[in-house]
Amino acid sequence: MKQNIKTIFLILLILTVAHVAYSQCAMCTEVADEATRNGSSAGDGINKGVLYLFLSPYLIVGTIGFIWWRSRRKVQQEMLLEA
Repeated sequence: MKQNIKTIFLILLILTVAHVAYSQCAMCTEVADEATRNGSSAGDGINKGVLYLFLSPYLIVGTIGFIWWRSRRKVQQEMLLEA
């Protein structure tokens, strides 16, 4: 029973946070559009920042995956040489 309550609470928390994050994204988009219309380059900075934040997790996971793959490959090659 406690597990079900924890699961329901976690789902409600995720839904609440997702709604807030969606609202924030719309606000940032509006600010960037307004700045661009007024001739400011702040919108470009916001767009570059979004791309940076978007790509960072993929680069981190990709780097960790590559290091793991390379070390795993070395172990397999050593095993083949020993056999």
